[in-house]
Formats: sequence, structure tokens, C-alpha cells
Amino acid sequence: MITKIAHRFLDHKYKEVDKFINNPISTQQKILSYLLQNGGQTVFGQQYQFNKIKDKDDYRLQVPVFHYEDLRLFLDKIIIDKQQNVLWNKPVKWFAMSSGTTEDKSKYIPVTDESLKEGHYKCGEQMLAIYGRENQHAKFFFGKTLVMGGSKQINNIGDGIFTGDISAILIKNLYFWAKFSRTPERISLLPDWETKLQALTDYAVKNDVRAFMGVPSWLLVLLKKIKTDTGRELTDIWPNLEVFFHGGVSFTPYEEQYRKLIQKPEMYYWETYNASEGYFGIQFSNQSKDMLLMLDSGIYYEFIPMSEWDKEKPQTLTLDEVKTGQNYAILISTNGGLWRYMIGDTIEFTSTNPYLFRITGRTKNFINAFGEELIIDNAEKALSEACKATGAQIAEYTAAPVYFGDNNTGAHEWLIEFAIEPSNIEAFTLSLDENLKKVNSDYEAKRSYNLSLGIPVVKSLPRGTFNEWLKSIGKLGGQNKVPRLSNNRDYIDRLINFIDE
Repeated sequence: MITKIAHRFLDHKYKEVDKFINNPISTQQKILSYLLQNGGQTVFGQQYQFNKIKDKDDYRLQVPVFHYEDLRLFLDKIIIDKQQNVLWNKPVKWFAMSSGTTEDKSKYIPVTDESLKEGHYKCGEQMLAIYGRENQHAKFFFGKTLVMGGSKQINNIGDGIFTGDISAILIKNLYFWAKFSRTPERISLLPDWETKLQALTDYAVKNDVRAFMGVPSWLLVLLKKIKTDTGRELTDIWPNLEVFFHGGVSFTPYEEQYRKLIQKPEMYYWETYNASEGYFGIQFSNQSKDMLLMLDSGIYYEFIPMSEWDKEKPQTLTLDEVKTGQNYAILISTNGGLWRYMIGDTIEFTSTNPYLFRITGRTKNFINAFGEELIIDNAEKALSEACKATGAQIAEYTAAPVYFGDNNTGAHEWLIEFAIEPSNIEAFTLSLDENLKKVNSDYEAKRSYNLSLGIPVVKSLPRGTFNEWLKSIGKLGGQNKVPRLSNNRDYIDRLINFIDE
């Protein structure tokens, strides 16, 4: 009986997916009309004269592309002045804290009831439906789902407005019936990481866990602890374990370790693309990591070709104009109150029938191997302070992630060519670490207790190393630059090999 009810529910949710797959362009047109209708009477909508917008071309001409810094004026009206009807015509009660920009330690992304119900939760249900469609014998819904949520507390900032990371907001507002199969809220929202880790361990080993949800880097820490504490194989603890729905960071650096920990051929790893700004994509089959673009979740998409990324007024493409094999930056308008908002992620479509894509990176240099979203400005500020503290001067540098190993946590490796060496390299490393924590809240969270991200590995290189390397590959001078941050080890490993040789 329970099986029939579960499959009927999943079949019903898949029909929603099938509908927008078969009608992608008209679905997006309806979303744009819905957004403009609801945004028309807001402060933002009146300023940009939504009432005069008749179609997608008017929208592109009339409303500029927005970055987070451009939205600050409107966000301050809500957060500081407690004004409503600013970006959306319904109250904004929640702000998701995301990684910082050049000016802020954290970004505050508006989250509305509509963006929760019509976006995050609806897509979460559709994720289960897509997975169930692909795996007809799925039985994960008969057991518990272990959810590894964020560790930031829910904070009341006055007048019924709250902040927290998006996973905490999702857990706090989850439908009551959905809570029965998941990690209890009292555990998921514990603010102290060590306390939460132990509570999750105690809960997990006593329950029939059949699915995981969370960020790969954080969950890996928990699973290693459970195996160490119990001395048992995870498949013995949870013989019915079936699937891990993961997102937030690339799964590639962690996949080998997960397969070592969970030695079960029929274990599935399904990728999702769920961010503070919205729920964008879900893996569409067992055979490929390509994700289905979610077109009916209160989000209107535009795409910026690579040649336009650095332009003040970039030309954008709508869904019917994109091609496969091209890199695009994503521009979104949402029922959370974001309008033509540049989220910074880049994707490549692998199919346009249906619209499948994969994430290719960011529009700027960054490191996000563990969910820390370290940007150039963070790095420059922290390095500057470390130099002040130790009397050092930097000529060139590059940094990349050190991935999890059997005997080590992740870390950032910094190769630095000093013009003036620091008085003490260990003091420089500690100062760099502390200042990165100050300017980037996500880095600070991932560094908690050295569990997900260890202290930086700083290596001083001989003078002239970077120039010699660039010369050896024919890129010395001109517009060629040393990449400051990279989200993979391609560049840094080639440089290290050059030095060793």
C-alpha cells in the first residue's frame, strides 16, 4: 500500500517535469509574465517601469544586468529600513547568507515563501520523481534520509526577518510531513559543529538510513567518523543504503573516497544544483551527470556568452537562442526578488531537447573545492595583512586545492614568490589563515575544527620561478598572467613538476 502511494506521488510529480520538458519555451514565457506581474508594483518594478514591458526583448532593454553590489541599495531598504514591497510584492522574511563579495564577508540573498514552495521544495520533490523514474525499484522512501545541512544559526535581525544559510532555512520551513523521514531538525540546526557531528553519528547508526543529502566535503567527514567510531563497514550499518543526492561543490575530488567507504556497486550518486538563489538543475539519468534545467520553478533564465562576460552591458540569450558546446554565464530573475541577477556560475548545454547542462565553473578565478567560494579579493586582502604582520612582500603567487586523501583533510596550497621573505613562514601562514576567515564566512565555516579544510600549505619559491615557467611554455610577457586562484590542480601541478625538474 505504501509503495503504491509513494509511486503515485512520484508519478504525479514527474508529470510536472514532463510538461516543461515538452514545452520549454512557453513555460519560460509564462514564468516571465508571472514575475513581471508580481514585481510591477514593487519599488524595483516601478523604477524600471515593468508596466511598459511587453515581451522578453523589452525586458532585456529596460532592466540592466545586476550584480550583488548593484542590489545593495534595495536590500538595505528591506534589512535596515524594514521596508517591504521592495523587490517582491510579498513579505521577505528570510535572507540566505552566502559567500562574500569584494565588499562583504557574507551576501544576503532574499528568500520568499514563493521561492521556497514553488522553487526549492517543488524541485526537491521533482528530484525524487526523476530519480524514481530512472530507478523503478527505488525504496529509499521506506527508510531515513540523512541530511547534512549547514552549520550557521538562524538569526532574528528584527521585525520578523531571519538570516541563516540556505540549508538551515530549508530545514526550518520544511513541510511537517516531510520531516518524518529526515534528520530531526533539533540535530540538523545545531550551531556547534563538533556537537552536531556527534549527534548525527548517534542518530545515524540507530536508523535505517537509505539516502544521503548534502555537500560531499562535509558528509565525508561524518561518514569517516562513523566508520572509525563503530569499527564497522557503512554497508553493514545501512544495508539498504541506496543514493546520495549531492551538490554545492564538484563531486569529482571525492568520488574515489566515497566508493572506498561505500563498497556497493548499486549505490547511486546523483548531482543537484541547488543554491541560495534558487534550485536550477537535477541529474537526469544514472548514465550521465548532465543535469536537467528546471524551467517551472519561479526562475526566468538568460545566458551570457563568454565574449560578453566582461562588458558593462552584455548581450544576453534566452533559452530558445542557446547552443550546445558553448560556455554561458547564468542570469536569473526569480520569485525571490532577484532581477536579471548574475550569479557568477557558468554552464555548458549538452542537449537542447531536453535542456541538459553541466557546470563549467565561474566567471572569475576562485577556489570552491570544499564550498568555501574563495575569490581573488578575499585572497588579496588576506595576503596583504599577512605581509604586514611578517614584513613580507609578494612578487607572484598561485593557489589551488589539495584534495581529501586517506590520511589528510582538504587544504589550499599556496605557491608564493616573495620579493621579501617573511620573518617567519609559519607566522605568515597562520596570519593568512586567520585573515581569510575574517573576509570569507564560508572559508571560516569550512575551517572549523580542521575537519573539512585544513590550514593552508604555503611554499616559498625561488626568485624568478614564475617568469622561468612562463618562458618555458612561451607565455612570458604581453597579456599573459599567472592565474591567482584555480579550482583544480592542473596549473599548480605543472608548475611543481617544472620546479622539480
